[in-house]
Amino acid sequence: MINLNLKVRRAVMEDHNQIASLIFYEANTHRHLDWRSALEWIGSRNYWVLEDNGRIIAALACPEDPQHIAWIRLFSFHQELSGFETWSALWEAASNEMLHINPQSQVAAIVTKQWFQNILLSSRFELKQNIVILQLNVKNANFLSTPRQIRIRTMQDADLPEVTRLDLAAFGSFWHNTHESLQRAHSQALYARVAEDASGMVGYQISTGNPFGAHLARLGVRPDAQGRGIGRALVEELNQYLTAQQIWKLSVNTQSDNDASLSLYQKVGFNRTGEYFPVLVYPKGTS
Repeated sequence: MINLNLKVRRAVMEDHNQIASLIFYEANTHRHLDWRSALEWIGSRNYWVLEDNGRIIAALACPEDPQHIAWIRLFSFHQELSGFETWSALWEAASNEMLHINPQSQVAAIVTKQWFQNILLSSRFELKQNIVILQLNVKNANFLSTPRQIRIRTMQDADLPEVTRLDLAAFGSFWHNTHESLQRAHSQALYARVAEDASGMVGYQISTGNPFGAHLARLGVRPDAQGRGIGRALVEELNQYLTAQQIWKLSVNTQSDNDASLSLYQKVGFNRTGEYFPVLVYPKGTS
């Protein structure tokens, strides 16, 4: 791919239409499962394009959100290019700048396509864990009564600061959703609820709709309240809502090594679909 006219530079807002066209027409595209589209990240730091005489032929976006975690939200390139060579050109510029500005930044990707996994492994990315997919037939869910002294109510915008704090405590810095992400999740939700006891908020769930049913996008329980059946109560209350709406399929994703989460979902009646997505990371301190 030696071409003196090729140039790697930061993406700017004026690139919107070209990047949109690249994403729409090219099969060679990795997109992060996100509350924001790849186009909405244009203008943020850590967004680059590969340009050929003014024509954008590839793009790479990995803005930090949350802090120190740079998820690869977009990698797309023209079908006539080599994926490995295109990645190398963009990754060299991106990694040099990112890791110089913030040596603590960890670049990560949830991989849904084998070709992209091969590219990342060739650049010394490492497997952190897998995301597994589970599905529930709502009609076959196992119900228990809600724990005493727990109240479940509709999530309000005013709850989001507390939801954000709970999310960080429950998931840790790597999987944490920021306030802005949770705000967007809430605005796109089919059904969002919080659980409270005398001490305040102890859990929450945000679910979305899709043509196949519903998806439990986020379920968090405050660490000091775990083991009391709060997560299960939130899932079962969601199940009652779905039943009333005649929505019969509910899916959820979780980490393959999250034993507590897997145990909860299996007790409710979820089954693994057999699908999984590797999570690859570029280790901190690697240059």
